[in-house]
Amino acid sequence: MPSSRTGRPPVQRAPKRPVAARSTRDNPLLTLYVRVRKAWDRPLTAYYLILGGSLLITVLGLVMVYSASQITALQLSLPGSYFFRKQFLAACIGGVLMLVASRMPVRLHRALAYPILAGSVFLMILVQVPGIGVAVNGNQNWISVGGPFQLQPSEFGKLALVLWGADLLARKQDKRLLAQWKHMLVPLVPVAFMLLGLIMLGGDMGTAIILTAILFGLLWLAGAPTRLFGGVLSIALTLGFILIKTSPNRMARLACIGATDPGPNDQCWQAVHGIYALASGGLFGSGLGASVEKWGQLPEAHTDFIFAVTGEELGLAGTLSVLALFAALGYAGIRVAGRTEDPFVRYAAGGVTTWITAQAVINVGAVLGLLPIAGVPLPLFSYGGSALLPTMFAIGLLIAFAREDPAARAALAMRQPRFGRKRAAVRGSAGENAGPRRWNTMRRRASAARSSGER
Repeated sequence: MPSSRTGRPPVQRAPKRPVAARSTRDNPLLTLYVRVRKAWDRPLTAYYLILGGSLLITVLGLVMVYSASQITALQLSLPGSYFFRKQFLAACIGGVLMLVASRMPVRLHRALAYPILAGSVFLMILVQVPGIGVAVNGNQNWISVGGPFQLQPSEFGKLALVLWGADLLARKQDKRLLAQWKHMLVPLVPVAFMLLGLIMLGGDMGTAIILTAILFGLLWLAGAPTRLFGGVLSIALTLGFILIKTSPNRMARLACIGATDPGPNDQCWQAVHGIYALASGGLFGSGLGASVEKWGQLPEAHTDFIFAVTGEELGLAGTLSVLALFAALGYAGIRVAGRTEDPFVRYAAGGVTTWITAQAVINVGAVLGLLPIAGVPLPLFSYGGSALLPTMFAIGLLIAFAREDPAARAALAMRQPRFGRKRAAVRGSAGENAGPRRWNTMRRRASAARSSGER
C-alpha cells in the first residue's frame, strides 16, 4: 500500500452516494409519488378500480336514495322506505347480473349482442302501442310489468348499441374493412339512428343524447377520419337543434342554464333550487337526512337531482368524493380499452366508459346549472331500476375485460388458492414426491426455517 508524505497510510474514504438516490429518500413527496406510480401501474389496478368504485357508488347511492326519497314517499301516502326498498331490490338483481357478466367469456358477450339488440328494439316498439306504453312526466318510454314496477326499454338500448356496435366494428376490423368509410358507417349509423328515432317518439331527449355519445365514442375508437366524424356530428347537431327549437319545454330548459332566479311562471324552479341545495351544504354538509330542499322544494330529489341533495347533506366533501369515484371508474375503463389487443374488448370497453362518463357529466352539469336539464339519472347513484340493471351489467363487462388482460389474469391466478384438479396439476408437474403448495407468507417461511424439534 503506498504511503503519504508523512509515512501514514492514506485514509480510505467511503464512496459518495448518488445525489438522486439521496434526494429521493429525503423527499417524502417524491417517495410517495414513486409508490403511488408503482401501485398505479400494477396489472390489477383497473380491475380493483372498476369493482371497488362501482360498488362504492352503488352503496352510497342507496344511502342517498333512502335519505332523499322519504319525504316524497310520505307525500304519496307510501311508507318512508318505499323507494329505497325498490332500489335495493334492483341493486341486488343488478349485482347478480354484474357477477354473471364478469364471469362470462368474451365470445359469449359477442353472442348476446344481436339478441339484446333485437329485444331492445322490440320493447321500444311496444312502448308506442296504446295500452302497453306508459307515459311518465310527459315522456312515453315506459312499460308496466305488473304492480308498481315499470320498465324503460331505452335504457337497455344503450347496452344493446355498445355490444352490437363493438361486435360489428370488431368483425369489420378483422376483415380490414374499416378503411372504407361506407363500411365504417353502414350499418352502424342507420341502426343507431333507428334507436334514436324510437326513443324520440316518446320524447326522451336525455337518453337520445347519451345514445348519440355512445355512437360517436365507437366511431372515434374505430378511427373515423375527421371529415367523416365531423359530418356525422353536424347532422346530429342539426337534428338536435331542430328538436329543441320545435319544443317549448326544451327551449325553456335551455334558457335555465346559469339561472339564479325561478323566472316567470317558475320555469327555472328546479334548476334554481338545485343550486340552493348545493350552496347550503357548505364544506361538510348539514348532515345525512337533514336536507331542507327535499321537503317539497326540489322536484325529483331522489332521481335526476340526487346530486344536489348529496351536496346539501354531505357538502363539498361528499360531492367531490362522488366525482372522484366516477373519475376513477372512467380512468379504469380507458385503461382497459387502451391495453387490450382484442378489438371487441377495446370497442365495448370504450363504449361503456363513454356511456357512463357522458351520462354522469350531463347529470352533474345540469345540477350545477352548466347544462340544460336533460332528465337523465346519475349512473349507479340515482333512483331507477331500469337504469341500474343495464348499467351494472355493463360494469360486469368492464370487470370481465379487466380480468382478460394477460398480466391481470396471471396476477389473479397467483392470488387464488389451488384446489382439486389445479392443485393436482401443480403437484404432478413438480413430481410425484412433491408436497402440497405452500403460500408465500411470513408464517410459512418462519415455520419452514425451524427444525422439526423446535417449539
